[in-house]
Amino acid sequence: MFLSREEAFGLLSQFGSPLYVYSEDILRARCRELREAFCGRIHPSFSIKANSNAALLRMIREEGIGADAVSCGEIFILEYAGFDSSEIFFIPNNASEKELCFAAERDILISADSLSQLEAIGRVNRGGRVALRINPGIGAGHCDKVVTAGHATKFGIDPALCCEAKKIIKAFDLKLTGVNQHIGSLFLEPGPYVKAAEALLAIVLEHFPGLEFIDFGGGFGVPYKKNEQRLDLAALRDGLFPLMDSFTAHYDNKDVSFKCEPGRYIAAECGILLGTVNAVKECFGRRYVGTDLGFNVLMRPVLYDSWHEVQLIKKEEDGGCASAPLADVTGNICESGDIIAASRPVGDAENGDIIAVGNAGAYGYSMSSVYNSRLRPAEVLKTTEGKFRLIRAADTLQSLTASF
Repeated sequence: MFLSREEAFGLLSQFGSPLYVYSEDILRARCRELREAFCGRIHPSFSIKANSNAALLRMIREEGIGADAVSCGEIFILEYAGFDSSEIFFIPNNASEKELCFAAERDILISADSLSQLEAIGRVNRGGRVALRINPGIGAGHCDKVVTAGHATKFGIDPALCCEAKKIIKAFDLKLTGVNQHIGSLFLEPGPYVKAAEALLAIVLEHFPGLEFIDFGGGFGVPYKKNEQRLDLAALRDGLFPLMDSFTAHYDNKDVSFKCEPGRYIAAECGILLGTVNAVKECFGRRYVGTDLGFNVLMRPVLYDSWHEVQLIKKEEDGGCASAPLADVTGNICESGDIIAASRPVGDAENGDIIAVGNAGAYGYSMSSVYNSRLRPAEVLKTTEGKFRLIRAADTLQSLTASF
């Protein structure tokens, strides 16, 4: 954890509990790792659905990373954070024509996820640029709910329909500038990603000459468990580069560029979530550590049965025992599924202690809600200089009724 015990308690005293805290050093390091690993040959764009805090987005842009968006709201936030239209790739799913117009009016490139979406783009932006999202038939991910390619997913255009797509492009005088894909979220072995890239390149060679770019998608994982190995970026690069070389040797546009869409890899490890222990009890032989970390604050464990490492930070510096009993760390939402971490060695927790949840920088705050009319927490940045800065204020009771 990048916070000391004193820092953790001081932050909760100043900004309230629960609280998201981010490390500028870790965020920038992950951006640089990606750029250096791909040697300028594959250009990363940050998928801001992972984390849309404007302060973090500005840093990501400073590190030379582009961005992809899936909604008008994400486009708006990216513009607020300083991204211009050429740095944004709009990759929506089942978008309305109003949403498509929103992007087209800003000259932001849109990816069509289906033939009907392609026709809608043609209607609102006849003669404009467009990209196609292809389903390569190969998927991967930590949970069935986040596998976004293959034979049983709602995403992408079936390669068998490429000829139909070309007819629509011609009918609306569109210019096809690129193709993209996304196989799923959180892979730690390069194999599926490389295999899907090979499939996409074969589809492009067969159907789509003259493209400006090819986007292999995202899903780069990080280790959520202590015993998991990191994604080997060098091995991923060594799998992709020969495919790219062979493809370019046979492709008509030798200047075609390549992209990828990491979200989690950039943001996950830079964030931790701090919460307070408010109740400890035993019930029918099971021990529970009750906190203010309900699934309105961190959705991933209840939605995906995801694992996050948790750390108990005691009020007293010499508190706690070396072999604490196991306990379930639970939140304050009125549902039995509201469990952040089950059977963890934090059973000596007491009221007023802190639970720190690791790898909370991706799909943490961005998936939070006001369910049970509970307030979303503040977000704080630990800068490279070691200072702390509020980068989003917590909700207030008044904000719950602001739109009434």
